[in-house]
Amino acid sequence: MTAMTTGRTSRADANRRRILDVALAELLRDPDASMDRIARAAGVVRRTVYGHFPSREALIGTLTDGAVEALAAAHLSGRDGVDDPAEAVARSVLAVWEIADRYRLLVGLAQRTVTVQGIRERLTPIRDSCAHLLQRGLDRGTFVSPLPAAALAYVHEQMLFAVMEAVNDGLLNAEEAGRSAAVSVLTAAGVPASLATALVAGLSV
Repeated sequence: MTAMTTGRTSRADANRRRILDVALAELLRDPDASMDRIARAAGVVRRTVYGHFPSREALIGTLTDGAVEALAAAHLSGRDGVDDPAEAVARSVLAVWEIADRYRLLVGLAQRTVTVQGIRERLTPIRDSCAHLLQRGLDRGTFVSPLPAAALAYVHEQMLFAVMEAVNDGLLNAEEAGRSAAVSVLTAAGVPASLATALVAGLSV
């Protein structure tokens, strides 16, 4: 590859990264932000944006993929090295929420453009990892649920989406939402509310 070709590739990659960063910021400010507006904010012409992303749906799909990757990394880092299943779940939810809050407005966008099924498929690896952790807790008696671990992981996932939507609708303070989500997930797994609240409070200080 010649230096000229390498230079063009580097500029194209830099433009793509900038478009994604700006698109995320613009969509968080205004979920109806157009491709024209995103192009202007990124300092490029409309054709450049469409050269990387053939449609607004494709752009949002790429942002959703990036959000899922970040969520997966946060989920794993939050529970890494933690033996107690309840603490691992709490730490994981708190770590995920730090990332999820940045992308919470994309949840509504993705549901309209990527489809709920598409989001579900993207989240499968995270859900499977959660199910494994929940099964460990069920086996130890830390968690108690009439649901099998795989179904319980799905319930937890939907609870987090619901908390995000509650924040979006102004029903819940964003600063408190992460802790509320962690306590809610633990109680849904059968942890007494008082214990769940104390555990999450201890991790949040």
